Amino acid sequence: MKIHIQGGTLIDPAARTEQQQDVYIEAGKIAALGAAPAGFQADRTLDARGLVVAPGLVDLSARLREPGYEHKATLDSEMNAALAGGVTTLVCPPDTDPVLDEAGLVEMLKHRAGKLARAHVHPLGALTVGLKGQVITEMVSLTEAGCIGFTQADTPVADTQVLLRALQYASTYGYAVWLRPQDAYLSKGGVAASGALASRLGLSGVPVSAETIALHTLFELMRVTGARVHVQHLSSAAGVALMRAAKAEGLPVTCDVTANHLHLIDMDIGYFDAQFRLDPPLRQQRDREAIRAGLADGTIDAICSQHTPVDDDEKLLPFAEATPGATGLELFLSLTVKWAQEARVPLAKALAHVTAAPAAVMQRDAGRLAVGASADLCVFDPHAHWRVEPRALRSQGHNTPFLGYELPAVVRATLVAGRVAFERGFD
Repeated sequence: MKIHIQGGTLIDPAARTEQQQDVYIEAGKIAALGAAPAGFQADRTLDARGLVVAPGLVDLSARLREPGYEHKATLDSEMNAALAGGVTTLVCPPDTDPVLDEAGLVEMLKHRAGKLARAHVHPLGALTVGLKGQVITEMVSLTEAGCIGFTQADTPVADTQVLLRALQYASTYGYAVWLRPQDAYLSKGGVAASGALASRLGLSGVPVSAETIALHTLFELMRVTGARVHVQHLSSAAGVALMRAAKAEGLPVTCDVTANHLHLIDMDIGYFDAQFRLDPPLRQQRDREAIRAGLADGTIDAICSQHTPVDDDEKLLPFAEATPGATGLELFLSLTVKWAQEARVPLAKALAHVTAAPAAVMQRDAGRLAVGASADLCVFDPHAHWRVEPRALRSQGHNTPFLGYELPAVVRATLVAGRVAFERGFD
């Protein structure tokens, strides 16, 4: 189908451009920007006047819950949520049931996602068999099956020798390892960030040192092995400072933070509100400010949704027993725009953290608007607002700490490979 997107403000963070320009799409690609190519006859025209046309969002952490947790969510429901949030490319962790530690399981997931023909899904393979931290997986076969990297998800490797060997293996083949920095013993049993609030509420704490000790260990192993590492979900000011130093040293490392930690702090937990039971836990205001500063100065590469749909029943338990997680795909763009407005960050720079930068982390050709590129686009109204309510969410998981919030930016259309996969309000 040939599509003409007319009159929108094109923002391409990869090229650092922002201007009013028409987009012409043909055969799933961007055929031209500005003037129509010779002989172009549109099958459909989208009037984007007053709207922003941006690359489709790239999310580095979204649990789709298949296989094994279909009672929490399905590929069908979560892909719908992704499109409603303007997300066209997403990375899913391997902590499914069974764990994605065999090539056949990865191929099955890729096939299922491909049949749905919606957002582009890129799985991460398990770094160790069963995520048990003992035996390294067959990274070569998992890569051939479609994995773009390897991770332990939220299960740290306690044995440093196993981690060393895994990084050596990955470095040999040029694979990326994605790790969340948490010491296996210091973080064990913790449900909230250590501090005055956790003490007052009687909640077991996770100290900042659980993150910093893990980072020190990881950076030292990187120096030994030369492995390329993506650090997931930084949560502390001390962690951001260590990342800044590691990048200044020249280590091949990138990192992300979650949209939740960009806005919330431990005080938001209030009186044991399980909607705020997240992993990593919310930290203090100084940590949130350090995260925002790290994004502004380039220390932090990307923002992710950390989309983790859970059952309603799992959030009705006492705070310490509630399952950590929140839906995030449909809030991803809005929370990014909200941060940009509050921090007075230019919209183009903010969008870079959810488009071009995460695409660079993945080393995939995505997150850009250029002639010849895949027509993966997000068209949104930056001035409109919407209220976060369960009925407004397409995800099977309706739990989020932002319930009741009024957020900026409403997605009007999402295009995947030149096809209008989601639309709201167009004729």
